[in-house]
Amino acid sequence: MSLIIVESPTKARTFNRILKGPSFAKASEGKQDYYVFATMGHIRDLPGKEMAIGFENEFEPKYEIIERKAKTVQQLIELASKHNEIILATDMDREGESISFHVAHLLGFIRDKWPDFEIESGSRPLKRIVFHEITASALEEALAHPSELRIDLVKAQQARRILDRIVGYELSPLLWKKTGKNWLSAGRVQTVALRLIVEREKERRAFKLEKYFQIYGLFKSTEELKGKLISKDDKSFEISNTISLYAGDYTYTKTSITDEIVPSIMKDLEGDTYSVSKTEEEVIKRYPPPPYTTSLLQQDAFYKCGFSSKMVMRLAQDLYEQGIITYHRTDSFNLSTQFVFRAKDYIVEKYGKDYALEKPRGYRTKSRLAQEAHEAIRPTKLVDESSLNTAKGKKITVNHKKLYKIIFERAVATQMKEAEIKVVKIYVKSGKNYLFETSSQQVMFDGFLKLTHKDFVTQNNRSIDIKEGAPITLTSLESKEQETSPPPRYNEASLIHIMEEKGIGRPSTYAPIISLIQDKGYVEKDYRYFTPTKLGEPISDYLSSSFPILFDLSFTSHMEEALDEIAEGKKQLTSVLHEVYDPFKKQLDIKTNDGTLVTIDEETSEKCPKCGKSLTIRFSKFGKFYACTGYPACKFTKSFLHVVPGKKCPKCQGDIVVKYSKNKKRFYGCSNYPKCDFSSWTIKDVKA
Repeated sequence: MSLIIVESPTKARTFNRILKGPSFAKASEGKQDYYVFATMGHIRDLPGKEMAIGFENEFEPKYEIIERKAKTVQQLIELASKHNEIILATDMDREGESISFHVAHLLGFIRDKWPDFEIESGSRPLKRIVFHEITASALEEALAHPSELRIDLVKAQQARRILDRIVGYELSPLLWKKTGKNWLSAGRVQTVALRLIVEREKERRAFKLEKYFQIYGLFKSTEELKGKLISKDDKSFEISNTISLYAGDYTYTKTSITDEIVPSIMKDLEGDTYSVSKTEEEVIKRYPPPPYTTSLLQQDAFYKCGFSSKMVMRLAQDLYEQGIITYHRTDSFNLSTQFVFRAKDYIVEKYGKDYALEKPRGYRTKSRLAQEAHEAIRPTKLVDESSLNTAKGKKITVNHKKLYKIIFERAVATQMKEAEIKVVKIYVKSGKNYLFETSSQQVMFDGFLKLTHKDFVTQNNRSIDIKEGAPITLTSLESKEQETSPPPRYNEASLIHIMEEKGIGRPSTYAPIISLIQDKGYVEKDYRYFTPTKLGEPISDYLSSSFPILFDLSFTSHMEEALDEIAEGKKQLTSVLHEVYDPFKKQLDIKTNDGTLVTIDEETSEKCPKCGKSLTIRFSKFGKFYACTGYPACKFTKSFLHVVPGKKCPKCQGDIVVKYSKNKKRFYGCSNYPKCDFSSWTIKDVKA
């Protein structure tokens, strides 16, 4: 009898379904009986009420059994004593390896000699199996070729855990001292993510908005065309500017057409003659994007499905544990040989031979840290979302199907022919040497777009046939006033993109980081975009100025590389910890003993109704509130409601106030709620 240990009940049910299924029983010829046990996640961890790091012994962590898992551990030990072999089948990432390590430790298989670990050879064998998908074939292969615990991965996970514990537990009390708020927190990666948002907001405030004009002409020949004015006497109206920002360069464009010269240009154009001066035609090939990695899935699901990164990871975990998709924590573009050939057969059957590749298409990641042994995220079976079956005990929801749909389409599309698109550019010149440009696209062969972008194919099926030198008539002119755009705020997708680009955190950490800085009230959402709060900005400024190295983008990226090198056995765990902690501790001692205070309260013009002194806006772990500056003599407080100036409720004419949903997303509602239920996600929908 073998005891297989996994993390979750859903994964255990999927294992049991496979192990007891006819195909697996036939393959194994009934030689082995298995019992699957779920640990319900981690069973040992650092205690929450103390640092639990032994600085006197090279940062030795003092793990203990999680209190609520005591019964689970007891069951695990009893079951292990009744089975001939132990098989660790947790997820293949560092967290999964760590769970297996702690299970092995509790069962007596680990000789703990910090900072090294040795696996004991006991009376029962201990095996580790690794797989990319939970299917009968993958499980059969894993059980036939077991391996050992990957201790270097465990060391990398523990190094991250220790670093985050030290920074969090030593910086947070510093914040309490400097602000007087004993519920604030700081973190090695969370503070860098916060800083990205704060610095972007400062860059937006510093950006100089400039007004300019674009001029468009509507022309009539054999076709009706709308062109944009681009030059006069071969001198372009477009001006491109690049500015350096905290996270990289930002380029924006405008034109040299100002409101002073618009009338004269319009007058020139209205009395001019026109002809087609040049046409350019090119057939370009558009290739399918690579299959999803964790970060690409989080970004695409945000734009296509409106899902938060936290929601994406939860849905993907469900799909993985039910054996529907491959492992969803990955930074590799690899697809298995079995999948690409099955995908080819599916494409031929569904769309015809013209859409299938002769040879499989592969992709190479640009990331230096990508783990190429992993697979990209893909379906385990080639069925669309309408064919998904609900596994016992776990419902497949509409949102599960939405996420599965984009995973399925993205993976299959990688093995479809590229699309061919004819791009036609037409230049219309006037007698006074003004030049207009227009372009069109026509899909000549839809290729993978037939699966992923049906609307694009439908909207771009018209051919334009206008010859050079053909006369053309101007039917109308339009001038549009525009304004230069400041660097855009981050949304969840763009924040994940920049964090990945800069090497901040790892794909599996993006969702919890983004959730944490919202839960702490450091950032809030204005529609879909992050803005720092009056609490988050001063905290970010203080930490980044006090610890410039620790919260620098390049240093944080360097630490991720160091953790990867521990996982690869190239660096010692303790040397990496010293590299961070030693300079950090010196700076921490200096900042702890200086007299700096961080003010995070907001001044207001309101007066206290009790004593007449000014009210200030203060922060608590429950949110903002008004408080009297005469405290403690006057203890007046009241709830905070931010009234939007000049906006009234369209239903009852009450004040419009800023409110927040459960997931910290900003919206606008009526101050007379619950008598009036008006609400809107955007202030544009609220008429003044």
